[in-house]
Amino acid sequence: MKSDDRPAIATVPADTLGQPRRVVAGALRWSRTLAAFRHRNYRLFFSGQIISLVGTWIQTVAEGWLVYQLTNSAFLLGLIRFLNTIPVTFLSIFGGALADRRSKRSILIATQITSMVLALTLAALVYGKVVAVWQVAVLGLLLGVANAFDIPARQAFVIEMVGKDDLMNAIALNSSMFNGARIVGPALAGLLIGVVGLAGCFLVNGLSYVAVIVGYFLMRVPPAKPPAQTNSLWQDTLEAVRFVRGNPVVLRIMIMVAILSLFGWPYTVLMPVFARDILHVGAAGLGYLMAANGVGAFLGAFTLASLGDHPHKRRLFYGGALGFCATITAFAFATTFWLAAVTLAVAGWCLIVTFATANTAVQLRCPDELRGRVMALYSLAFIGLSPVGSLMAGAMARRFGAPTAVWTGAGICALGAVALMVQQPNTAKS
Repeated sequence: MKSDDRPAIATVPADTLGQPRRVVAGALRWSRTLAAFRHRNYRLFFSGQIISLVGTWIQTVAEGWLVYQLTNSAFLLGLIRFLNTIPVTFLSIFGGALADRRSKRSILIATQITSMVLALTLAALVYGKVVAVWQVAVLGLLLGVANAFDIPARQAFVIEMVGKDDLMNAIALNSSMFNGARIVGPALAGLLIGVVGLAGCFLVNGLSYVAVIVGYFLMRVPPAKPPAQTNSLWQDTLEAVRFVRGNPVVLRIMIMVAILSLFGWPYTVLMPVFARDILHVGAAGLGYLMAANGVGAFLGAFTLASLGDHPHKRRLFYGGALGFCATITAFAFATTFWLAAVTLAVAGWCLIVTFATANTAVQLRCPDELRGRVMALYSLAFIGLSPVGSLMAGAMARRFGAPTAVWTGAGICALGAVALMVQQPNTAKS
């Protein structure tokens, strides 16, 4: 980017999340919205990831449909999601410690190759008509182990690709990419299930990993510097925990993200139940519902990328959380496809605004030497608790029905957001 393309910067007071900040002065420009793309490594990362993520969403939809076809059980849908993500709960902190000690790119290449092999294995099992639920569970558990090392390394790697000045923009663009894939992937899955079958969906996902692996290999990164002193993994973990506990702003963010992950986000695991048994729209309808959710999330992330460092992060964070609770409750009571799709779109917008704002606030407060471990703790709150939530949602859906499971979780999230807002006075200046 040329110097005359750079946005003007204005200094403003610190916001209520406790972060001294600079905001962009003047009108929105594409150069600001796409600022992270001036970095070659980020362009390689983005292009590879978006292909891989489309494949991942294709597999997510296909796997849910496969499990529900094999079992007709909402509880087992929750159990499989639990097994897919429970390794993140127990292993991500070690993944973060490893990311602070080793080359993040090397870790990411290894995890992506592992994920590719697991997807191709599932494709072979389904194609050979020998797949069983326990096999899906085992492969999901192994994928969870890979993700436990991939997620903290990938989140901590972003700042190495773009630097601190473009970090918020990169995080927002990452969210746009992730949710853009949520638009395309589920819709493609709904079509591909009928055209190439479930095995074909899993094969497409396996092949999609090639793009991101090649992208990592093509990056130019300096050699990883070993830490000045080597402590045990346990000592490294405690150091990150002490940092989070001693920073009230980061601690509140982590708590709210954890509440949403535990009680709010698990609505996604029940989507096959809504699609087949409540809305009666089948596999294609399931794909379109998830795509609608992705459309809203994509627009939310793109909004943040365009805003730059927004002066009212507290409003974005808590407003997004409460908006999500309201719209996901409306989804729980929807009896028509179009009402369900609209409420899911708005819920997606609200949720991504909350999560992307939280991710940025945590990263900008985090010392470089603790980044991998702190982001591992964030990953624990963001993803690591969702398996427990999925299991609870599946159990509640089996006992009381899927709508009750969804609106109950939304109510708990709303209470948590209000309680945290009361503890954190609004001292921001307009």
